[in-house]
Amino acid sequence: MVFPGKTGLVASRSEVNPSSVDRFSAVRAASPEEPGWEAFERDVLPLLSGRLRGTILEAIPRGSPVSELRVRAGRPVCVVLPGRDILLDGSSPDLPKLVPTPEEVSKTLSLISDCSYYALEAEFASGYITIPGGHRVGLSGEAAVWADGSVRIREVSGLCFRIARAVKGAGARLARRLAGSDGRLASTLIVSPPGGGKTTLLRDLCRISSEGMPEAGIRPSQVAIVDERSEIAACYRGVPQHDVGPRTDVLDRCPKARGIMMVMRSVGPEVVATDEIGGDDDARAVAAAISGGAVVLATCHGSSLEQLKMRPYSRWLVSGGYFEKAVVLSKRMGPGTVEYAGDMPEM
Repeated sequence: MVFPGKTGLVASRSEVNPSSVDRFSAVRAASPEEPGWEAFERDVLPLLSGRLRGTILEAIPRGSPVSELRVRAGRPVCVVLPGRDILLDGSSPDLPKLVPTPEEVSKTLSLISDCSYYALEAEFASGYITIPGGHRVGLSGEAAVWADGSVRIREVSGLCFRIARAVKGAGARLARRLAGSDGRLASTLIVSPPGGGKTTLLRDLCRISSEGMPEAGIRPSQVAIVDERSEIAACYRGVPQHDVGPRTDVLDRCPKARGIMMVMRSVGPEVVATDEIGGDDDARAVAAAISGGAVVLATCHGSSLEQLKMRPYSRWLVSGGYFEKAVVLSKRMGPGTVEYAGDMPEM
């Protein structure tokens, strides 16, 4: 199937207003305590074996904005904070040396999986486990390739805890620029490099679409999220752990291309959201959803809109006029720096 392009959707090139360059992650500064620590203490620490849990609690100041915890057998524990990490290698008097044994990694994995590896077989095949709170635990170690070509982590020697946290209000400042003429957000493509904040922004735009934002001219809409990697809604056993709005359905762990067509048929959404368009099948599903009358909010890896012209699947999708609006994020002033937000330029 070929989608030749939707005429009449591409607006004229909009100049970037320097005064509009913003950093939506600054919303977090209003919180008296970073949510990373609260979630870390509540959801992650209880899953660590006793020695690991106690030593980390002593070494890391309470309230630290923990974003990741890396536990590797035979190597020092690493606690990742925004912009830096703390390696518990005993290199200074303030830092204890904490090197997990293989048995401690295995014990932690048992606590994570509740000793039921079989029930989590599909998650092991994906290379990560989702725990309560929507946090993800990435797995590393010895892999095995099965006869059907699938890959499983057979011997786990490393665990990477990634703390899931939403930044409520991240999309509020952009909502007026992204509003369409019919009371919904316009179909919008969010572009950023890894760690630039595109999923955080997408998540909050889903919430805004679902709740409505009268001051921005946005009415409440029925929203469907196709969350292939459980990163937007952070579902645990199918239930979103993040606030994605009261009128939102989530299809978790489903391939994007198939999932978009499924939700279009099954729940009749006015707005469809998905993360990281990564190939021609994804692009065609997005085009079909927009052609079918839905607004699509999606993200794509990149550092500029010009980069999208170098990828066959994104070039025709963007130049064909399917997306009315574009947002480009960077990490220039920290994750969530808004470099551009407005009409999709002519490509």
